[in-house]
Amino acid sequence: MNHDVYSDAYIRDILTNHRTIAMVGASPNTSRPSYFAMKYLKAKGFCVIPVNPGQAGKEILGEKVYASLADIVEKVDIVDIFRGSEAAVAITREAIRIAAHVVWMQIGVRNDEAARLAEAAGLQVVMNRCPKIEYGRLSGELSWAGVNSRRLSSKRPLLGVKGVQHRVLASGRD
Repeated sequence: MNHDVYSDAYIRDILTNHRTIAMVGASPNTSRPSYFAMKYLKAKGFCVIPVNPGQAGKEILGEKVYASLADIVEKVDIVDIFRGSEAAVAITREAIRIAAHVVWMQIGVRNDEAARLAEAAGLQVVMNRCPKIEYGRLSGELSWAGVNSRRLSSKRPLLGVKGVQHRVLASGRD
């Protein structure tokens, strides 16, 4: 698979069909990107499980923090990697061991070896992207803030799972 470009359908399928995310590298620091991403995804109905060995046993945004993927008791669909590219292979091996469905590497994280390992084990892979940003882009929320979502359309957003709700006004317009 070409990991330089992902179709909207590919990303939408992942975000629609996989609702439990283990966020490796989650931080309790409210100014860290992982904190923002976790808070946003939880608000959209995702179950987000923080993984951070330095915070194990504590809570981030009301969720128990685990030291490793192997410690999580719930079934994990997506392993979201908020660590450096060099850590991606080891985390991907853990994701394979726990039978995750997707390995998602955050913005700035790319490891082609990890991608090959995951795909050989039947997992989907996304690199150098953020599920928070992709959800916002596909749901239309990014454009509400004036961010270029690479879409200009009068059609309804492509993604609206447990987040963006459309209601029809009395006039019949939405």
